[in-house]
Amino acid sequence: MQFSENSRVWIYQSDKKLTDDVVQQLQKQLNNFTTQWTAHNNQLKAKAEVRYNRFLILIVDESQAGASGCSIDKSVHFMKQLEQHFNISLFDRFNLAYRDGEEVLSLPRHDFEELLKQGKLNKDSIVFNNLVQNLTELNTKWEVPFKDSWHIQLFRDLVG
Repeated sequence: MQFSENSRVWIYQSDKKLTDDVVQQLQKQLNNFTTQWTAHNNQLKAKAEVRYNRFLILIVDESQAGASGCSIDKSVHFMKQLEQHFNISLFDRFNLAYRDGEEVLSLPRHDFEELLKQGKLNKDSIVFNNLVQNLTELNTKWEVPFKDSWHIQLFRDLVG
């Protein structure tokens, strides 16, 4: 299936790295959800994927049918079920993800600040902007240097 570059995107970040086994189980449940996901009884053209064993990404191409408040509520409820089933946290917006070489790690805000203060993270460190809105932004503005992300506004005084 081809998805429009304007397709809406929602990113849920796990508070910990998921095992390959858990990723397979999650992907199966995500696939089941997206094939049955509707808005006002219209089937949504949707897909989901797990990236880096940490991010659950929902994508909806609204050229067919738009995601309504009700359908978005369904997805949030589904994600909360996944949280409980897999004992993970997907809604902590202050659990910040970054790259350390090839590895993707995440930390609570306070620990992230400490790494900035110690210089272990800097304006060129790659961070994940989970606020991207569509497929174009996912492909171009999701994994970005710290200086090009919203992070810089929050932590400006901590980076050189």
